[in-house]
Amino acid sequence: MNSFIKHYKIYLIVFAFLIVIGIIILIIFGLKPGIDFVGGSILEVEYKSDRPQSEKIREELSGLDLGTIYIQPTEEKGIIIKMKDISEETHQKVLEKMREGGVEIEEKRFETIGPTISQELKNKTRIVILVALLSMVLYITLAFRRVQKPLRSWVYGLITTIVLFCDVFIPLSIFSVLGKFYNVEITIPVITALLTVMGYSINNVVVVFDRIRENIFKARGKTFEEIIDISVKQTLSRQINTSLTTLFTCIAIFFFGGETLKYFTLVLILGITSGVFTSIFLANSLLMGWYYFLFSRK
Repeated sequence: MNSFIKHYKIYLIVFAFLIVIGIIILIIFGLKPGIDFVGGSILEVEYKSDRPQSEKIREELSGLDLGTIYIQPTEEKGIIIKMKDISEETHQKVLEKMREGGVEIEEKRFETIGPTISQELKNKTRIVILVALLSMVLYITLAFRRVQKPLRSWVYGLITTIVLFCDVFIPLSIFSVLGKFYNVEITIPVITALLTVMGYSINNVVVVFDRIRENIFKARGKTFEEIIDISVKQTLSRQINTSLTTLFTCIAIFFFGGETLKYFTLVLILGITSGVFTSIFLANSLLMGWYYFLFSRK
């Protein structure tokens, strides 16, 4: 099998190109926040008879100016509808539409998420992401504290952070395009999926880095490049098999799990796919690049 790390400069250039393209996309298109972050209205009702399919409810309400509608089934016969901020008049029109044809429903609640709550939610989301990142970097640094040669333990933590950034940034840039052309919004489930991707990504990177750590002590007489290459090959089947198993499940949920889970699983699909490539190519290329940069100056 050919060396994985031999063309590390090419891998770094490819990923740098993807990041630059992603930055340009985000600057031009931005992200489309959902009502969780900008405010909106929530309506919860319960059907007395059988609950219609979500698509049918969405079709019934399509004639009203409700913005992007999110429909979440609850319990056996209930649903929660999230939409843009609407007036009391529009609220009553929604109920009238849902009661057409003699359908009996009971309104459980109708409330508005104001801008103050939305801003608080934004701030808490930023804090959660920051704490998660710092915790992961600290964990890597402590886990690799015995590794001081040829690179110090904090380098592994820093590179892990860069890889995590890429695995989150790539789905975000794709969602920027989807938001521009298909009105796909960034919601709490999407943020939750991004945090899940971070956990999955760090797991992939740790598997390879941990094998590198073991081989540094075991593979005496081998160069750092050879150790990285051996470690990647030893963990390759595990990386691919684990990721494919998760991806098959996510793809099934994406197509058959309904509208509520659609974009949650899309983030997972994009993030896990990105994580396979970043853990195999980017993380190790960054290690190799750092190593050559450090020792070529001596």
